[in-house]
Amino acid sequence: MTPHNEAKLGEIAKTVLMPGDPLRAKYIALNFLEDAHLVNEVRGMYAYTGTYKGKLVTVMASGMGMPSIGIYSYELFKFYNVENIIRIGSAGAYSKDINLYDLVLASESYSLSSYAKIQGYDEEIIKSNDYLNQKIKDTADFMNFKLNIGRVHSTDVFYSEDDIDELYNEKKCLCTEMESFALFYNAHKLNKRAACILTISDNLVTKQETSAEERQNSFNSMIKLALETSVNL
Repeated sequence: MTPHNEAKLGEIAKTVLMPGDPLRAKYIALNFLEDAHLVNEVRGMYAYTGTYKGKLVTVMASGMGMPSIGIYSYELFKFYNVENIIRIGSAGAYSKDINLYDLVLASESYSLSSYAKIQGYDEEIIKSNDYLNQKIKDTADFMNFKLNIGRVHSTDVFYSEDDIDELYNEKKCLCTEMESFALFYNAHKLNKRAACILTISDNLVTKQETSAEERQNSFNSMIKLALETSVNL
């Protein structure tokens, strides 16, 4: 056990799906997993382990922001012997051509966060795992799901005044979220695998947006894609 996770060794699967919202983790466990049981509720950061098509899978919330997912993903990788983490989250689109509920697979993450810098990593871009990404792409093709694949912007500031045009046209970021950079860095540091699938919950150009309830309960395509991918890991 760690200060943030009361699960015992063996209670967390080798593959973890990681939404930000604890209620989304609960929704996934209750609606998609068989024999799901709660293995962590410290600080309300729910983690459930069950099976999907016979494959043992854990779904655990990360909370919001890089410091939060940084703690939980590091502990999963380092102390619980997790090999794969697939973040499944929401994002804001930087292009009018990316619609609500579209799926984005992060090939890499761009960030000005200090999360990795204070640990000696000075780059502003870090890649996700090629092996996991290929598995996700193959699964999406099989399921006939369209994926937007590219760089995402991982920010520390939700209510930012960033130049969206610069981020899209110059930095080549499709959308923005708040966790992937720290997750990818931890995987890189610990020689593990991490990927990030996002559902567009709002468009920062057209100003379209989804409700909190829709974000919690209606991202089923992303959830199914991650679960189907986990079967083959």
